[in-house]
Amino acid sequence: MSDLFQEDISMKKQKRLKVLVPFPVDKAYDYAVPEHLDIGNGDYVSVPLSNRGTFGVVWGEGDDTLDSAKIKSIRDVYQLPYMPKEHREFINWVAQYTCSALGSVLKMALSVPSAFDPAKPITAYTLEGQVPDNITPKQKQVLDVAKDGIPRRAAELAQEAGVTSGVIKTLAKKGVLKAVDVYDAPPCQNPDPAFGEIELFEAQKSASERLVQSVQENKFQPFLLDGVTGAGKTEVYFEAVAEAIKQDKQVLILLPEIALSNAFMERFKARFGCMPALWHSSITPAKRRMTWRGVALGHSKVIIGARSALFLPFKDLGLIIVDEEHDSSYKQEEGVIYHARDMSIVRAHLGKMPIILVSATPSLETVHNVNEGRYERLILPSRFGGAVLPDIHVIDLRKDKPERQAFLSPVLIEAVRTALENNTQALLFLNRRGYAPLTVCRTCGHRFECPRCTSWLVEHRRSQKLHCHHCGYMLPIPEKCTECEDTDSLAPCGPGVERIHEEIERHFPDARLIVLSSDTAQDHEALTKSLDDIINHECDIIIGTQILAKGHHFPHLSCVGVVDADLGLHGGDLRAAERSYQLLHQVAGRAGREKGNKGSVYLQSYSPESRVIDALSSGDREMFLEVESQEREMAHMPPFSRLAAVIVKSLDEEKMQDFARELAKTAPHNERLQTYGPAPAPIYRIRGYYRTRFLVHADKDVNIQKATQDWVRALKCPSHIKIQIDIDPQSFL
Repeated sequence: MSDLFQEDISMKKQKRLKVLVPFPVDKAYDYAVPEHLDIGNGDYVSVPLSNRGTFGVVWGEGDDTLDSAKIKSIRDVYQLPYMPKEHREFINWVAQYTCSALGSVLKMALSVPSAFDPAKPITAYTLEGQVPDNITPKQKQVLDVAKDGIPRRAAELAQEAGVTSGVIKTLAKKGVLKAVDVYDAPPCQNPDPAFGEIELFEAQKSASERLVQSVQENKFQPFLLDGVTGAGKTEVYFEAVAEAIKQDKQVLILLPEIALSNAFMERFKARFGCMPALWHSSITPAKRRMTWRGVALGHSKVIIGARSALFLPFKDLGLIIVDEEHDSSYKQEEGVIYHARDMSIVRAHLGKMPIILVSATPSLETVHNVNEGRYERLILPSRFGGAVLPDIHVIDLRKDKPERQAFLSPVLIEAVRTALENNTQALLFLNRRGYAPLTVCRTCGHRFECPRCTSWLVEHRRSQKLHCHHCGYMLPIPEKCTECEDTDSLAPCGPGVERIHEEIERHFPDARLIVLSSDTAQDHEALTKSLDDIINHECDIIIGTQILAKGHHFPHLSCVGVVDADLGLHGGDLRAAERSYQLLHQVAGRAGREKGNKGSVYLQSYSPESRVIDALSSGDREMFLEVESQEREMAHMPPFSRLAAVIVKSLDEEKMQDFARELAKTAPHNERLQTYGPAPAPIYRIRGYYRTRFLVHADKDVNIQKATQDWVRALKCPSHIKIQIDIDPQSFL
């Protein structure tokens, strides 16, 4: 009888579940579930993998037919809410759409491994009880601070009391202060939807009411909030945020640039009484950990962040907002290649929630979706608070020529002078970092090029080096030509922001100048200080790159000068005109945003008759978009078709070319899909890798992912070759 009982026990099989791990794998692995663990789909678990342990997410039911001897057991389950079903579906969808490994997409959601462990307590101190009579004056200072009963860390208590930490330790030893465990609170736990309500004007009110209604309906609905620069779009979508908070839902607000987050944080605090949670690559590991847990636990209600914030495992997400939806920085170009705006639409659809795309210069793809009836458009036609749009002036550089070896026309210099005389600010925009984009030898014609990239080295006078902006290579500025060894023959060609600063300094020696680019604002604190200086009118002339182009509100700025309005108009990029228009329109929108401060914008151009310059000067955005759309449709290009790029790269040029030729032999071709290439990438070499490209062009309803993957996977890829698939490419470099 006992033998039969033992046999019955051995025949029982443990429950099995599939666990997806954050590595470049295409499937979840089967694991046995120990009887003492209660585990279900979406749970975060610890599992053995190869000869080490890792963490993962339960991804479904396991396969009971597999040999038990080969099945390892789940080690433990983490004490966190499970990953919601719609977020797991989203990860699956992104992997399939982008032709990426499923585990690589999961890794973006599990980007903070330390967040799985419970928070560690911090020692703080409070008053214990009776205060002795024989205390020193410094000890009394501590007790005066501590008498409010709020637990404080030793350093905080010492700082507030104006004493050393030794005084705190002495009081703790005497039993006057009691050590208690406290935990850092997740950010943005209790935003108040009624804290800073403001009166909206008619168009704002109408748009906000529609957005609030959509949040209340709790269903998928994409919106385009389309308003001129300075129209108060943020105040409008804040009303939708307030409604989501009332419903105890979480909100995600995506911003394209870290530069925008500082001013946005203050606006959010003024409206909701607390700071939002912040998520981008520059926050500290401790804050990343706290924010990730706050999101997963549902404690953090509103998160603003860069594109990666989309993959945070929200417990109960109810609204997504994509600010400056047209911005190209929403496209991730490395690793898992995806467009955060487009993936946000998918996330909102799976989660059955509204999504708001916000822009003064919406992308052609978004406008096309509005015209097709897929998105609802809400329009803010005028600036908030009585401010008016700036006047646009086009400077024809063929007629109003700058001085020799200079880049600013007399008309623009006079406009800057007028702004300073009126006690307002001027901004000079040039989307080119450094001093000069090229250094050439006047004797032999040698041009300084990066040894690892097909790129000229950019001269930076501040660092006294030649920089490669692709791989980071640097070289001290030579005293003589490295080819002909002639001295005093090296000449900088073309302007960067540092060179414009030098020119402005000659014309306005007493003006307070500031140069703002990613070189001068290398961390969030430096950027914040520079922006505060501009807002507080502690500088007169601002010279900067696209870091200044969008989202900022500079109340004293009246004059904007675009040094080279033709930059970006040329080349093989099908979106060149659209992007140039968007960037210049956003720059122009910084001027005259306060009532009574009429703005003026000056565009320096050698091609004033171009469609972009004409659209900016006339203010006819709709005509520009209509013509751009017609040209794309005639060329059968997105948004009227599909594109996929296949990039083949290797450190060995010959092997890369041989493999690309073999791949070309089996490239897919039919009536509805064509493959072009291989062709050398415009930047043929980056970081030592030689690169060639294929472009797959298909009708909109063709499964371009399957066609591309089937083609690429049919040929075995050697270990020295790397292949990237970019669905819906935004860059063709």
